[in-house]
Amino acid sequence: MSDIADLSGLIKKFCDDRDWDQFHSPKEIAIAMTIEASELLDLFRFKSDDQIRSLLADPSSREKVSDELADVFYWILRFAEREGFDLAASLKAKMVKNEAKYPVERARGSNKKYNES
Repeated sequence: MSDIADLSGLIKKFCDDRDWDQFHSPKEIAIAMTIEASELLDLFRFKSDDQIRSLLADPSSREKVSDELADVFYWILRFAEREGFDLAASLKAKMVKNEAKYPVERARGSNKKYNES
């Protein structure tokens, strides 16, 4: 079993034990995922690059970032588990698409989107 499958199983058991499937529709999970991503973003809001480096160097602040990353990851795994997505396969397929959109010779060292010159 893969690490992702192990983590998905851990989350499934956690939710099953609490009878939370009834609350976890795709819409509700997507909302929760977005809220948690916003909470992650809020940790960096109005901070300079130097302040962010300091934040990430501080153990207490780093733990807050870690917790928010884990919350986002939780909801991604929950969505995939509930709706039958193979995240490893999805990521591999998306990377093939990204390779086509961002060939090395055009994208190396550039932050432009694939449809920008």
